[in-house]
Amino acid sequence: MAGYISEFFGYRAEDSSAVALCAANQKRCPFLGTQCTKVLSRDRTVSGVCSIHQSSDKSPDVICCPIRIYADDYKMLKTIAQSAFKKEYNLYSGRAAVARAKTEGGAIAVFGHGWGGELRLPQRKGTGSYFVDWVLALLDETGELIEFTAIEVQAIDTTGNYREARAALLKDRSLKSDTVGLNWENVSKRIIPQLIYKGQVLQREDLCRTGLYFVCPRPVYDRVLNRLGGKDKIPKFPTQPASIHFISYDYLSSFSDTADGEIVPLGITEEHCTTVYKVQEAFSAMDLPEGNVYRDAIMRSLYGNEE
Repeated sequence: MAGYISEFFGYRAEDSSAVALCAANQKRCPFLGTQCTKVLSRDRTVSGVCSIHQSSDKSPDVICCPIRIYADDYKMLKTIAQSAFKKEYNLYSGRAAVARAKTEGGAIAVFGHGWGGELRLPQRKGTGSYFVDWVLALLDETGELIEFTAIEVQAIDTTGNYREARAALLKDRSLKSDTVGLNWENVSKRIIPQLIYKGQVLQREDLCRTGLYFVCPRPVYDRVLNRLGGKDKIPKFPTQPASIHFISYDYLSSFSDTADGEIVPLGITEEHCTTVYKVQEAFSAMDLPEGNVYRDAIMRSLYGNEE
């Protein structure tokens, strides 16, 4: 199936305003304030593609670059921090938060994506990883660590390519379809097992009282929950150390309602808090077909039997 670029260097693909054209010409990411860090694998060309949609009229615009989720000066981190800690402290990069906490009566230290350096966690033998995208650590007025929470962020991986569509936008801001698609299979194969593993690790942490927050666009959110059998298979639970908070962080208004020169706003559109145990149980209890489906398919191919 063909697909289109929805957002290009932060702005709607249809946006031909001066600010949108300038961002594309300078290859600048408006969310980082620097050059776009997303590159094409073949030749390391700066991509600039924030989201895409399939050719179907009903296909949603899906964020394919996680940096897009950090719009509005990392508003997502501030929102999760307030949800987890019930505090409105300022966020600071890693160790810098200690001094700030002492002068401001408390602060939140941020680790991840250039904010506070990589946490030195022990290497795990075998497969899997302890690492999460973000750690938010609550410090009291003395700078002492009180508790922390963890965040995983997931956009959607793509298949095919959007080189011709990208070239058309750079040339004259015209929309062109390309072979780009959405890698939904990767959602099932990779994301859910990682959430289960990391959720179990965090459940053993004395100071992690809110578990793991999983932040993703609404289409990914819906696909993950459907892969687990729907919300009925993973009932809601109050926040606890074994929690997994599924957070749909997506567009708050339609692209058609966004004026040229403006960025489509993002925010939480839905949340479903359950436990790592319920996720693991739902993931392992797959809906299986009736017995002998392979046998029946072989017989139909061999003998033309309809039964």
